[in-house]
Amino acid sequence: MPSGPSPRGPRLPPALDFAADKSDIGLEWRRMPQAGGPTGDGTTQFELDDAMTQNPATDEPTPELQDGQAASPEAFLAGELTRVEAERDDLKDKLLRTLADMENLRRRTEREVSDAKAYAVTSFARDMLGSADNLRRALESVPDAARAGNEAALKALIEGVELTERDLLKTLERHGVKKLEPQGEKFDPNMHQAMFEAPDAEIPKGMVSKVVQSGYKIGERVLRPALVGVSAGAPKPSEAAPTGEAGDGAAGH
Repeated sequence: MPSGPSPRGPRLPPALDFAADKSDIGLEWRRMPQAGGPTGDGTTQFELDDAMTQNPATDEPTPELQDGQAASPEAFLAGELTRVEAERDDLKDKLLRTLADMENLRRRTEREVSDAKAYAVTSFARDMLGSADNLRRALESVPDAARAGNEAALKALIEGVELTERDLLKTLERHGVKKLEPQGEKFDPNMHQAMFEAPDAEIPKGMVSKVVQSGYKIGERVLRPALVGVSAGAPKPSEAAPTGEAGDGAAGH
């Protein structure tokens, strides 16, 4: 049979291949090098493949252009300056707040240490007040006639009890405990506890007229309020009804 052209067109050599679609840029032939063979510029196909793998082509814009980073240096520096100033102000504010907190902590610690030193004996001093009260009651129970007598033993006993009371009060005072004697002073609800209120012509109203039990304080705190009686002032004169005058007037009419 005579050989003729193939109905599918001429057979291409194995070394030829299409470079692009015929509908776009027309038919273009190029000779592809054999695998591993030399190319036109002296490189091998393997070298070209490696270069294209390491540096693939892309149509995406650069990050600088896409993100709008291609601004002027002046605008960039102004933005950085604003950011640094804001960060500086924030750090300064934190520093000032920290210094203020530390100062408050130092003052509070000093106050707590001072209070601990001043009021450490509060419970012990409160327990000792009963002994001081008993010594005072013992002295007040001695009649005036016995005090004025010539009995040496009784006088020595009274002097011994008085000396013990004074030493106890001095010891308490060395530890910050002071006795309150508010006789004749203005009534203070922070220091005194009113037991009664009675009229007194000699003492103004609102003043302490009688001390029932002495009080004590430690530092600036009340250890025990003083039990006192408060004066209500001079008694008001009773208004006598003019019965006699009213009777005379009625008789005249």
